[in-house]
Amino acid sequence: MTDFADMTLEELRVALAPEVAAAAIFDGWNDTALEAAAEMAGADFDVAKLAYADKPIGGRAMDMIDAWIESVDAQMAEALPAEKLNEMKIRERIFELVWFRLMAVEGLEEALRRAIAIMALPQNASRSLQIGWRSADLMWRLAGDTATDYNHYTKRTILGSIYAATLAVFVEDDSEGKEQTRAFLERRIEGVMKFEKVKARLLRPDRESFNVTRFLGRLRYPAR
Repeated sequence: MTDFADMTLEELRVALAPEVAAAAIFDGWNDTALEAAAEMAGADFDVAKLAYADKPIGGRAMDMIDAWIESVDAQMAEALPAEKLNEMKIRERIFELVWFRLMAVEGLEEALRRAIAIMALPQNASRSLQIGWRSADLMWRLAGDTATDYNHYTKRTILGSIYAATLAVFVEDDSEGKEQTRAFLERRIEGVMKFEKVKARLLRPDRESFNVTRFLGRLRYPAR
């Protein structure tokens, strides 16, 4: 059994988060869920409240949700390290990373639905974007991405959008084995891969670029 008594507040914040999520199915993301989670885990409730800061923006609810997502990030990084993913094609890496995250919260759809609603509130928009970026960045780094140019940002933005859209399908998916979600995710990743291929051809450095001056010169002095 996990010994919460010897943990720092930051360690407790992440370690207790899955229990909070389980309680949030019934109680929502609030102190009632936190108290139930602390009792189930054998942690001190007063200490647990200190672990989840009651911040001005988002309050304790956003801090609990943030910690839950951070715990999923940690599970994903442990289960799918870069050396394990290196043997896969890039689209397979991205699929496996996103799919792992979904399976990690399967059975907690109601907690996820409530979390999405809280994160969508205007006052939580900035922090929600930061959380989403963090997860997308981790997925791309595990997938082996080393881009430092504008691709670094576009890749993470696109993956964040794919993940958010897939979560919306996931929480409502009652098909066996989440097959509808799997199909949706595969289609979205396939679409992005096709787009990347087209973009790579258009931006290929050895491709002769269109030169306006040369074109106008040929109009004036056509080749013989």
